[in-house]
This record gives sequence, structure tokens and C-alpha cells, in this order.
Amino acid sequence: MVSEASDTATAMLRDEHVLILEVVDVLERTLDASDEDAQAFDVIGRCVSFFRLYADACHHGKEEDLLFPELEDHGLPKDDGPIAVMLHEHRLGRAFVSRMAESIDDARSGEEWAIRELRSAADGYIDLIRNHIDKEDNVLFNMADAMVVGSACRQLCGKYAAVCQRRFEGRTKDDLERLAAELLAPGS
Repeated sequence: MVSEASDTATAMLRDEHVLILEVVDVLERTLDASDEDAQAFDVIGRCVSFFRLYADACHHGKEEDLLFPELEDHGLPKDDGPIAVMLHEHRLGRAFVSRMAESIDDARSGEEWAIRELRSAADGYIDLIRNHIDKEDNVLFNMADAMVVGSACRQLCGKYAAVCQRRFEGRTKDDLERLAAELLAPGS
């Protein structure tokens, strides 16, 4: 699904953004069409797992542990400007995903407060992540691609590939991409 080969410092991350946004669309469609039935809650729960493990642990992990420090080494400050904004938004995203995870079981049981909380957190996440990805793709990543070139780019991309070999709560990146494919399949 997502390419392992990169010719820029952000090619892999941009590819991952596409998949994340596709799963965000699934979440949004499920919320819009939902009668709060068991199947809808199953899809929402699987989306939450994808966001927690793929979007945050794998993708944001690469940004926070590898790309952002590389940009700092090239003179971009961590505590101010684009990196600070992205880190703040990562924290907000984690909070929204956590709220979804914490409310889904009670929502599935029909608790009205939990259904409201799940929808509120999902709506917040959808808005946040779409805007966040737009800022990364159109501002920060353009800066990164201009700064991190040549051998620095190759080394960074090699480190991304190593992260992709890790397990995230026992699941590989390929497992998580298969989960996304299942969510994107018609009738899922």
C-alpha cells in the first residue's frame, strides 16, 4: 500500500497521509450513516485502532522521533513555529482518539452520554487531522524536502524503513495497512 522507497525526506510520510485521510473518510461516513448499530461501532472501533497504532504510533512516531529532530539539526526550532504546532496537534489528536476509545463500549451499550462523547471526539479528530495533514503537506514537508537532501535524506529514509519493521501492540505496519484496506472495502 504505502511505498517504502523515498526520494525526498517526506515521500513516505505523504503516502501515509493519503491512507490516514482515507480512513478518516470511512469514520466520517460511518458516523453520518450510523444508526448506532453494532456494525457501525465495529467499524468505528477498527478506525480508532488504526488511528492509534498507524497514524499515531507509526506515522507520528516517525515525525516526532526522526523528522522533527532532523529539522532541528537544520535550524528549525522545536519550541516555536511549525514543529511546535505539529507537536501540539499530535497531542490533541491523541486526546481525541483516547476519548473515542474510552467512550465506544458505553456508546455501543446505548449510553446517550457516551454516544455524544464518541461523536464529539470523532468530529474533533476528523477536523483536526484534515487540517493538520494539510499544514504538514503544504508547509512543513515542503520545508523539510528543501532542507534534508542527499545523504541526510537517504539516512533519514533508512531510519523510517526501520520504524516500519517494528510492531505496534503486536501488529506490523503491513497488518495495519491491511486493516485500512478492509475498512476501505465496499460494505465494510
